[in-house]
Amino acid sequence: MGSTLNTPRMQGFLGRELPFECIVGDEPEVCENMFTGQKVGLPADAVAVYDVIMGANLMAEKTSDPKMQDKLYEEVRKGCRWFMKHEPHAYMVLLD
Repeated sequence: MGSTLNTPRMQGFLGRELPFECIVGDEPEVCENMFTGQKVGLPADAVAVYDVIMGANLMAEKTSDPKMQDKLYEEVRKGCRWFMKHEPHAYMVLLD
């Protein structure tokens, strides 16, 4: 029986549909707002979505290709909408 840790998924914690395909770990984590230092605990699926949001945002800031920026910022928006619906407190702490 193999591990599913590195298998991209579209379904997360308690069957919540994820906004995009991402790799979901097995454990919750505490994430920190890099600007305020505020921390919040997240279930594994929310950690995966948060990681994609932060990575896409960083990549969008670094690229000079407008089409790629649009695509990456759309992923950020999808992730933020998911957070507003499923983890509103964490959204306010980490992403607002």
